[in-house]
Amino acid sequence: MINSEKPQNRGIYLLPNLFTTAGLFAGFYAIVAGIRGDFETAAIAIFIAMIMDGLDGRIARMTNTQSAFGAEYDSLADMVSFGMAPALVIFQWSLNGMGKFGWMVAFIYAACGALRLARFNTQIGTQDKRYFQGLPSPAAAAIIACWVWAGTSNDFSENMIAIFTIPITFGAAILMVSSMRYHSFKELDLRNRVPFVVMLVLVLIFALVAIDPPTILFSVFLIYGLSGPVFTLLKLRQHRSERAQAKEE
Repeated sequence: MINSEKPQNRGIYLLPNLFTTAGLFAGFYAIVAGIRGDFETAAIAIFIAMIMDGLDGRIARMTNTQSAFGAEYDSLADMVSFGMAPALVIFQWSLNGMGKFGWMVAFIYAACGALRLARFNTQIGTQDKRYFQGLPSPAAAAIIACWVWAGTSNDFSENMIAIFTIPITFGAAILMVSSMRYHSFKELDLRNRVPFVVMLVLVLIFALVAIDPPTILFSVFLIYGLSGPVFTLLKLRQHRSERAQAKEE
């Protein structure tokens, strides 16, 4: 008896998974660099992982090569690059001298990164694409990486590092698992035409970042991290004012 069913194609799409692998490699290299004490390189490697993570999804959508395998592989790579790598780098850089309290803070960050990714995977297809629920793990990793990069390149004092490292790490971890909304910027269509002034603004932004990359990037991602609580407070205030107006009517 001849089986008329066509054999399933068990192959995987190369192009998007190639970028995912590059991001995984960058995240793993950040861990290696952090263990060696090369913290500036470790921070830059996390940023490279962010770029690769942003490209693999876009390339998959543009080339119509999305797959369940790619989504799972991307999530596992993100756990290494944006969960374990920032936690281990910040531990080696600053938290190592704080004993059990230091490694517990690093563990809390890694655990919150895993919880954030697991929640995101369960909400695919049901959540409003314009917003993220909780701080995205790449943005949280960027805050940690930029803090390490800025402190290393600008020779921050040990006291300054010790004062700010704990709240920055713990705050980024809690924001990842919070229910606060963050703009995803997925509604931006990069294929459409834009006014000439937009290109001028982009040139100015690149010039500004070039002045002091770690400090400027840390400021940008910190502002994005704080935008969630600010957005939530504004929404709560709006709802309260609407309820007050409804009662008056």
